[in-house]
Amino acid sequence: MKEYRPGAAFPGVVGRTFDQSSPAWPMPNRAKEGAPNVLFIVQDDTGFGQMGCYGSPINTPNIDMLAKEGLLFNNMHTTALCSPTRSCIITGRNHHSNAMSCITEGSTGYPGGNGYIPFENGFLSEILRDNGYNTYALGKWHLTPAEQNSAAGPYDRWPLGRGFERYYGFLGGDTHQYYPELYYDNHQVEPEKTPEEGYHLTEDITDKAIGFIADAKQIAPNKPFFMYFCPGAGHAPHHVPKEWADKYKGKFDEGWDVYREKVFAKQKELGIVPKDAELSRHDPDVQEWGSLSADEKKLYARMMEVFAGFLEHTDYHYGRLFQFLKDIGEWDNTLIMFISDNGASSEGGPTGSVNENKFFNNVPDDLKQNLAAIDDIGGPKYFNHYAWGWTFAGNTPFRRWKRETYRGGISDPFVVHWPKGIKSKGEVRTQYAHAIDMVPTVLEALGIEPPATIKGVTQSPIEGKSFTHAFNDKSAVSNHQVQYFEMMGHRSIYWNGWRAVCPWPGTSFIEAGMPFGTPIPAEKLTELDANNWELYHIDKDFAENHNIAADNKPKLIEMIAQWYVEAGKYNVLPVDGRGTLRFAEERPQISGPRQSYTYYQGTQVVPGNASANVLNRTHSITVDAEIPKGGAEGVLFSMGGVDGGFSLYIKEGKLKYVYNYVAAEFFYLESSEAVTEGRHSFRFEFEATGKPDMANGKGSPGKAQLYIDKKLVAETDLPYTIPLSLGLGAGASCGSDPGSPTCDDYDPPFAFTGKIYSATVDVSGELIEDHVAKAKQILARQ
Repeated sequence: MKEYRPGAAFPGVVGRTFDQSSPAWPMPNRAKEGAPNVLFIVQDDTGFGQMGCYGSPINTPNIDMLAKEGLLFNNMHTTALCSPTRSCIITGRNHHSNAMSCITEGSTGYPGGNGYIPFENGFLSEILRDNGYNTYALGKWHLTPAEQNSAAGPYDRWPLGRGFERYYGFLGGDTHQYYPELYYDNHQVEPEKTPEEGYHLTEDITDKAIGFIADAKQIAPNKPFFMYFCPGAGHAPHHVPKEWADKYKGKFDEGWDVYREKVFAKQKELGIVPKDAELSRHDPDVQEWGSLSADEKKLYARMMEVFAGFLEHTDYHYGRLFQFLKDIGEWDNTLIMFISDNGASSEGGPTGSVNENKFFNNVPDDLKQNLAAIDDIGGPKYFNHYAWGWTFAGNTPFRRWKRETYRGGISDPFVVHWPKGIKSKGEVRTQYAHAIDMVPTVLEALGIEPPATIKGVTQSPIEGKSFTHAFNDKSAVSNHQVQYFEMMGHRSIYWNGWRAVCPWPGTSFIEAGMPFGTPIPAEKLTELDANNWELYHIDKDFAENHNIAADNKPKLIEMIAQWYVEAGKYNVLPVDGRGTLRFAEERPQISGPRQSYTYYQGTQVVPGNASANVLNRTHSITVDAEIPKGGAEGVLFSMGGVDGGFSLYIKEGKLKYVYNYVAAEFFYLESSEAVTEGRHSFRFEFEATGKPDMANGKGSPGKAQLYIDKKLVAETDLPYTIPLSLGLGAGASCGSDPGSPTCDDYDPPFAFTGKIYSATVDVSGELIEDHVAKAKQILARQ
């Protein structure tokens, strides 16, 4: 059969009739013969000292096997945060070049941070698809502007718009592992089972991963695939069936200080850290384990048992995927790269949390509440996160953690496995590398040149450097000599064995307890540049223990100047250290500015960033609904989940409203009158009566009222509300409360059994005028 490349001249013969003609066919898009599969496994919030092969006591036999049969890198770096790192992994460009200075929910209106990854920065999925690969993405995405994660799209920055042929997972930064916000290709779906029936997201995405590969291999067994596999572990919520957590009962009772010492000793034994390396200092923000009460020790140890079970459970499902590849004969020719997107996370704060959303709202945690939840931590009831002592321990031997550009935030586990392509086995690689190096390494290993254009868009240069030359040469010199870092104001730079670090707003402030995300003016940045940069010679000081800035001023000045050179090159400026306050920034919506939002029953959940913003403002919710004969019950309108939000619903014949203040307090209203048969207007109003105190976790206080057909039937005062975020997965739903329930007064989704014509959220500030209350106010002034 004669074939020709599309676009080339037709090589056949076209005669007057078939017998005088000779056919030729457009050549299918085939990969090179023998091209390997490529599997990226991107784990979340996992520190340098948390995988078994990196010295941890947590059992991760399947990733350990990759290290034993492949290569373990001890000098891989990320950006210190998830979306930015993931953009580097998939494009080979720096995160500010990708307009991803922060997570998508923290985007800002500047070229380096608006969250719109340029199309000239092609994804590896786009390149490999155009070279004959099937392409699949599973699990966490978090690369689409948050305000575009809705049914209105646009879909060009969703997985299927950026080169993936199939997708199954969650679009945001985290999700409930038992009640996930799931998307299948370009549409929302609900899990096929409930938590009571044994559902867990990690098992689900593994099933789908195996199914995607099998679907194609049974038709085209020689066609390679690229899979981008991103489980929720170890990001909060740390959700795992109890039996997995119970495997670790008592294993962490000695505390995080002993954990660090044991892991560090194991790292030296395994050759993962230099023999002369020193363990970093005890973090001043972390309590000494010996100073804790018995109750605190019990709680914090259990939180770590749950996290350990979560990682082992995830590793078990990696093993299922690996075994499938072995069973179908694809294991030896699959290039696997395993990485964590940043260091271990401190978002649980000093006491840990049963609700990570408290961190994003600057709400302090409550030890008493956490202790009361100890038996249910890891189950569907809570959105839990361990205490940051375990974060500090999880990043052994380094200092600090996620969001900061010390090595604890940016130095991460990285393992490469490819039996057919790498001869070296079970060796440690010490070459400096960064997440932007993964794409050029894969392309060089596959013999594929970076394309000049993708879909007609001229491509920018790939900024990473290949490390394929180190696959079989442990003494090879790294191709990556300089790398800047910036994350929410925290800055550092690597340059030929040296690192300079400038914490935000400065280590002295952090030790004094200055809250994360404290903004400082330009003159303070100048002061930081003059006085707060630290200098480490990491070729000799692996864990950044010895700040030698005072004795090496010329070198420090050179490093700071180079940071600004890199900042100019890659769109890093302006430096923005507002932290969680960035979440409150207004962003353009697909529909443009408006004050009224109408929702309909039976439609998809509208993601929080595309929904009406009701935080800290007067608003109303009006539901036009029909109550059938015999009555109806269920949710009329909801927004949120177990981690925070509100729900307007009918139960036991009464109109009800609940406000879930980050699972710390619940405020209820119930109508004084029964709901009757017929068509009614059910309305909730919130009148903001004060300003928010965002730095201390309190949104605007106000008056809450319920109305039936414009008649006041219930009211109360809300002393405070959620200030910044209802939750990363919070969305608006008309007619149900899907996913995790906003309160425990009903089981989800508690779908409304009547008919809803519309639900309208109004943020104009217009409220029903209460003539009785107004008259009372007038009389009170007489």
